[in-house]
Amino acid sequence: MNKRDFYFDNAKFLLIFFVVFGHLIQSFTKNNDVLYALYKTIYTFHMPAFILISGHFAKGFLEKDYIWKLMKKLLFPYMLFQLIYTIYYYFLLHQQSLEFNLLNPAWSLWFLISLFCWNLMLPLFAKMRPLAGLMLTFMIGIAIGYVESVDNFLSLSRTFVFFPFFLLGYHLRREHFQTIASKQYKILAISIAVCAFIIFYFYPIIDEKWLLGSKPYAQMVAETSLGATQRLIVYCISLIMSTCFLALVPKRKYSFTKIGKYTLYVYLLHGFIVKYFRQSVVEQWLAEHHLVWILVVAALAVVLLLSSPFIRIIAQPLIEMSITRWKKIWRRIRNVTNA
Repeated sequence: MNKRDFYFDNAKFLLIFFVVFGHLIQSFTKNNDVLYALYKTIYTFHMPAFILISGHFAKGFLEKDYIWKLMKKLLFPYMLFQLIYTIYYYFLLHQQSLEFNLLNPAWSLWFLISLFCWNLMLPLFAKMRPLAGLMLTFMIGIAIGYVESVDNFLSLSRTFVFFPFFLLGYHLRREHFQTIASKQYKILAISIAVCAFIIFYFYPIIDEKWLLGSKPYAQMVAETSLGATQRLIVYCISLIMSTCFLALVPKRKYSFTKIGKYTLYVYLLHGFIVKYFRQSVVEQWLAEHHLVWILVVAALAVVLLLSSPFIRIIAQPLIEMSITRWKKIWRRIRNVTNA
């Protein structure tokens, strides 16, 4: 692994931490202005940056069996976890009926189906000139908000809204990331991030729904003619904040760097913990005792737990559709017993 790889693994580790932390604090944002501002600040960049990095590594669409590899990596785990989460919600939330719907992604599973679609769309847009392709995707992302029937169905809204970040990541070279992450931009990046938080705190003008990209304009603003302008503003904010985040990502190897390779495990599994947390008395207890800051430690603990070798061994058949780690353990057991 080279230093440039360390950079991207560091970025993915930090982003998955923000994903988990953002989900943990979501319930507290209504009654806490600081957390609400922090929540919106995080949501301006964490998924756009994640998607941008995913696009940067989507270079193999001309390879043999590319579609099959995508299905194995994204579509099959999506279908399996859609079923598992449906059953989990049925018991956790005491639902009256068990309804399995593959076309309506459960909570955070939207990312898998959208990532699958982005990879399918990429060959078409990769043939275009970069600027023309990017402008077209931004225009589509803005226009899709006027289609009232497009929302969480197959994650279509998010697929079109966030595709520009995926295509941008595809066109960026490693040198671009190295330039962004140079020391001269770090102070500026911190200053912009702090200003964004302050603005969100004192002027909560942007509803967090705009940052999710999952709703048509009719569900977010009374005057839908203003929807295009507001989405364009959100695009600009997300691009700036994502750049600021990438500027602050360290380049060297740390003890947490290797976790960046296992972010899919954390992403797919953390929903079980977060949903249980929201239904437990712990959430209310933390709010009553003003101990919400503990969620920073909790988010880190969740990331470390779900990326641990033990969890990866157990969950590999579900997430990677593979049992290579199980085979290694079995071989070790056989070697010990035969010794």
